[in-house]
Amino acid sequence: MTAMVVLDSMPNLQSPITISDEDVDYLRGSRSRLGVGTVISRETALLLALMSSENRAANALGRHYPGGLPAFVAAMNRKAASLGMSSSHFEDPTGLNSNNVSTAHDLARMVAAAHHYPLIREFSTTPGVRAEVKGRELDFHNTNQLVSSPTWEIGLSKTGYIQEAGKCLVMQARVADKPVVIVLLDSAGKQTRIGDANRIKRWMESASATGRLPTRV
Repeated sequence: MTAMVVLDSMPNLQSPITISDEDVDYLRGSRSRLGVGTVISRETALLLALMSSENRAANALGRHYPGGLPAFVAAMNRKAASLGMSSSHFEDPTGLNSNNVSTAHDLARMVAAAHHYPLIREFSTTPGVRAEVKGRELDFHNTNQLVSSPTWEIGLSKTGYIQEAGKCLVMQARVADKPVVIVLLDSAGKQTRIGDANRIKRWMESASATGRLPTRV
């Protein structure tokens, strides 16, 4: 949602944005390699937010929106309403606030909408990138290891985690020669969301081979 709202405003993606103390996660204490004072382009911030779940980059994108964070969050909720996400509400650009709420059905709507944005498709499925941070070259990697798997054809991907929601994963992918949206919420183990995605894929491929794959699952 953060990425769609940023891109809907048609910003200059090459403009520099600065990571400030306002972007530090004092709520969850999540780690980041984007130190306060880091200056990166808006495009790089979008890439790192989508690919590596860099919360400071996501928050900075919201702060640099016209009207600042309040206007950005309002735009997120307007976008959700326009997509028919009637059970969703957003309070920050990072997803770290537990007052951000949604449902599997609404998230499927959001993934389908986000898939229409070429940059979101590209950035969310980039396996890794080297970026300059305060004069140092740092390697960042995708939080979803499946984007690097030769057995998957993934068009869009995003992981997420806070304690209240558990480990989550949304993807648009092509499975059994069909485009599908996969939404996995509150996975119990560290790799469960990856394992569940692989199990769904195997089930769909097996069902397709026997002619028993339903048109909607």
